Amino acid sequence: MRNLFLASVGGVIFGILVATQVTGPLIAQENDKPTVYQQLDLFGDIFERIRAQYVEEVDEGELIEAAIDGMLTSLDPHSSYLSPEDAEAMRVQTKGEFGGLGIEVTQEDGFVKVVSPIDGTPADEAGMQAGDFITHVNGESVLGLTLDEAVEMMRGPVGSEIVITVVREGEKEPFDVSIIRDTIKLTAVRSRIVGETVVLRITTFSDQTFPSLQEQLPEMVEEAGGMDAVNGFVIDLRNNPGGLLEQAVKVSDAFLEGGEIVSTRGRELRDSGRFNAESGDLAEGKPIVVLINGGSASASEIVAGALQDHRRAIVVGTKSFGKGSVQTVMPLRGEAAMRLTTARYYTPSGRSIQALGVSPDIIVQQPPRREVDEEEPDQQRRFEADLRGSLSNDSLSEDERRQIEEDRLRAEEAAELRDEDYQLAYAIDILKGLSTLGPEYAAALARRSN
Repeated sequence: MRNLFLASVGGVIFGILVATQVTGPLIAQENDKPTVYQQLDLFGDIFERIRAQYVEEVDEGELIEAAIDGMLTSLDPHSSYLSPEDAEAMRVQTKGEFGGLGIEVTQEDGFVKVVSPIDGTPADEAGMQAGDFITHVNGESVLGLTLDEAVEMMRGPVGSEIVITVVREGEKEPFDVSIIRDTIKLTAVRSRIVGETVVLRITTFSDQTFPSLQEQLPEMVEEAGGMDAVNGFVIDLRNNPGGLLEQAVKVSDAFLEGGEIVSTRGRELRDSGRFNAESGDLAEGKPIVVLINGGSASASEIVAGALQDHRRAIVVGTKSFGKGSVQTVMPLRGEAAMRLTTARYYTPSGRSIQALGVSPDIIVQQPPRREVDEEEPDQQRRFEADLRGSLSNDSLSEDERRQIEEDRLRAEEAAELRDEDYQLAYAIDILKGLSTLGPEYAAALARRSN
């Protein structure tokens, strides 16, 4: 199995990848070999004592795997041991289909923290949000458990129910969320047209991502009436937890005519590299807005950082997650594997976003959805045309009247979108504003990226 480079958040998708946070053994300096051998002897002594004297009989294989996992997870939250089952599940994940809840998590302050729910999954439909803390699973506390143990509690057969207790910022009391486990089929890219804007929602960076983008973008442009009829593109990376570094590079390259996309720097030369864009912009220089939030992590941050540094896109939303390291999945004997942090990545300007995240060019918070009070009567406004005996407007032709009505309808649809998704509506408004400035300004904007 070839080494697999990942740029994914330091958590797991339920039913797939397990990463724990426990204290590992003391690690001596590499050149102090006698001390290393002494510590290995100490490990052997402890192992024999446990095997011979622990109050209950232990599984020797599980004990050794736990020691290996502890050694790896003591390094950082993203390095971990993958059992043969977990290694196979990870390979399935990169293909875009797996069983579980559809939620990406990490561990913080002893609790399981939601990085992001995946679009259209049971967790998303149940209302889980980025930043939620999971305190109990089916009434049992997860405090003090490793992430591995907590995730194991959440696993179960497809179709079964799980009740998760959630603590959410802004809510006074914890509350329960019921989720039915299901087979998760990731749709890497969803596209649609809103007015004159093509919206590309990228949910994950799996093997499917760039091929889907490459297929759907021209289809949306054709549906809109050609590139001349499109005022720009929105690349929606909100709640995208990351994935394959290779796919992040390809997606960035799709909108750049040249220059560096990302660089990786590790302790060894073989773990360092530089990825550059090749000529060819799928958007043909049209303005781009990238949407990010706190659930945008790793590979998402590579794309947002590259397009921002090249001034190819305006980044809108809230600060991203801040995961700036690269993991390499290395095969081990017996179909197992280990995921080891081997490098940090840097945006084209040389900045590391580790623990800092990508800061938007324009900060736009997503307001909470307003509850509509059905008992509240509508406030009807009266206009001049509603008054009895008002004069008609005889200065407009039928075509002009029709155009005014169409413009009004588009304005009403835009208002509805602001209620539904304020950040997306804001991004589309930016592209509308750029469009009104004319093609010369758009062309100047595109030239700034070269």
